[in-house]
Amino acid sequence: MKIINVAYIEEVCGGSREIIIEMIDIFRQQVPEFCNEMTDLLEHKKYYDLGLLAHKAKSSVAIMGMENMARKLKELEIKAKAGEDTESYPQYIDDFNEACKIALKDLDEYIKSL
Repeated sequence: MKIINVAYIEEVCGGSREIIIEMIDIFRQQVPEFCNEMTDLLEHKKYYDLGLLAHKAKSSVAIMGMENMARKLKELEIKAKAGEDTESYPQYIDDFNEACKIALKDLDEYIKSL
């Protein structure tokens, strides 16, 4: 199951192979940082900061055309900034981690096809 939208990535990058690869490399670097920081913020109950990070991560997944994950991160952002429904946060983080693992595999395949 593909969760990235290569047409969107190509459009955002103007079809430039170099820019596409650069954007994917940035995403690849950001994902583990986002995952680790989300977990840390949750453990320390820094919910507002978790909301801010969800907003930042949302931009990264949106560029990769991951519309469903972008919507979920928007939900997490709103809930976390308000400190509401805190018991749902771990599932959002797990979903983000899993979606990013799949996306990175999809992106590896995509780069090979460029």
